[in-house]
Amino acid sequence: MRRVHRAVRALPLAPALVLLLLFLAGPVAYCVGIAFTDLQLTGQAHSSFVGFANFRRAFRDEAFLNAVWLTLVFTVLSSLVGQNTLGLALAALMKRASKPVRTLTGGVVVTAWVLPEVVAGFLLYAFFRREGTLNAILDQLHLPRQNWLYTLPILAVSFANVWRGTAFSMLVYSAALDEIPAEITEAAEVDGAGGWRRLWHITLPMIRRSIGTNLMLNTLQTLSVFGLIWVMTRGGPGDRSQTLPLFMYEQAFQNSMIGYGTAVALLLLVVGSLFSVVYLRLLRTEV
Repeated sequence: MRRVHRAVRALPLAPALVLLLLFLAGPVAYCVGIAFTDLQLTGQAHSSFVGFANFRRAFRDEAFLNAVWLTLVFTVLSSLVGQNTLGLALAALMKRASKPVRTLTGGVVVTAWVLPEVVAGFLLYAFFRREGTLNAILDQLHLPRQNWLYTLPILAVSFANVWRGTAFSMLVYSAALDEIPAEITEAAEVDGAGGWRRLWHITLPMIRRSIGTNLMLNTLQTLSVFGLIWVMTRGGPGDRSQTLPLFMYEQAFQNSMIGYGTAVALLLLVVGSLFSVVYLRLLRTEV
């Protein structure tokens, strides 16, 4: 009877489970199978099983290792440091700002977030290009100009991702800061704690779970960024801004090596899973 009762209680979850198996587990399993073959888009009648050859090739490929390094740099700069820190700073400042300032700031930041990725990419391309807005500002300030998308491409696309994605962190931290009881902060002020001490000893510990959740979601989103970088630099010049999603696309659809490109995609999935495991363990740790 107990088993029947559990089965009846789990019955409403059946449609969601079927959809997950159909649209998530199924495609992932299919991609896993392709990653162990030499499947190509053109010039091949049949594919054959090659075992771990695609994965061994990846770790011997300097272009792949370069893409891994640039992906980590892009993720750390634009997600862990940029979006997370700026989002928290904006949330803290808006909590103390007047309503018109909050409305204006929130509207500007959220507008960048809701823009389609391709549109945001074109806007930031116009900002960083040789004849773009940034160099025009530098000319007015009598400062040296340069071709940012050529000299510092990974920094340019990292800044673009910060500009576009900070709104999510700001909204998460705004909600988290609103949950901190005012009497705790007031008691710390009475005891003589300054702003930085209150931030380090009260605010950050009390929103620790929001920080972990925000970092995990931002990291997973940043690891998969494709359109923004493709529009701005196409991974160039050379391969100096070619992150793993762009490298995977190049191998699978430009070089027609579907098997190899899918193996790279699985390795990217592993990287994202490792980040998720770290964040989930941090979330389970008590303050």
